[in-house]
Amino acid sequence: MPLIAVDNLTKVYAMDGAPVHALRGLTLAIDRGEFVSVVGPSGSGKSTFMHILGCLDRPTSGRYALGGRDVSRLDDDELSAIRNRQIGFVFQGFNLLARTSAVENVELPLLYAHHEGVPPAERRRRALTALEVVGLQDRADHHPSQLSGGQQQRVAIARALLNDPAILLADEPTGNLDSRTSLEVMGIFQRLRDERHITIVLITHEQQVAEYGSRIIRFKDGRVVSDQPNTSRAAAEELAAVVNEDV
Repeated sequence: MPLIAVDNLTKVYAMDGAPVHALRGLTLAIDRGEFVSVVGPSGSGKSTFMHILGCLDRPTSGRYALGGRDVSRLDDDELSAIRNRQIGFVFQGFNLLARTSAVENVELPLLYAHHEGVPPAERRRRALTALEVVGLQDRADHHPSQLSGGQQQRVAIARALLNDPAILLADEPTGNLDSRTSLEVMGIFQRLRDERHITIVLITHEQQVAEYGSRIIRFKDGRVVSDQPNTSRAAAEELAAVVNEDV
């Protein structure tokens, strides 16, 4: 059973009284542990697709199943519970609180989840562990203004990992970063997929960034126009495996 399955998914917005079709009958499935890059021009529907996958929006019609459960028509509380427990989000703008330290920013999902009742010491422990995963344990007490753009994005990734999600949804996560820092951040995503088997859905318009995915889906005008395995990455992984066997 795929982790994510959408069937004939549509999304229509009303703009000045006229319908705008953001998604037009999407049907696709994503298995556990896949790293899927979704690419396409502005207005192609890729961000709308991510918002629906992340339970931030509902489709106009069609079915969205997460782990076999139809979440298309769940109420707001049920959608919020899924977001808190199963999905981590990473956005282009980092979305960190300026007057809050890195470790406190990472703790935020547990502060919002009042029903979980996680003690402060456990929140701090989890946050420090997440910062260690992204290599920022020595910057735990630094505020965003004291961190580079790449470091801020790594804090955002640590925050997304706090609840041990099954899925990471990343919307243009390198959009505010230079080329070298982008590669460092994408290396973290790749490692999370390879070592932790987290399912990653990455939205990007940059081909170099998309190449980190094991599969590339291309959107245009709210439709999937191409859905192919990333053979260049598959070949690189196969070569790396051979080299490691020889070492």
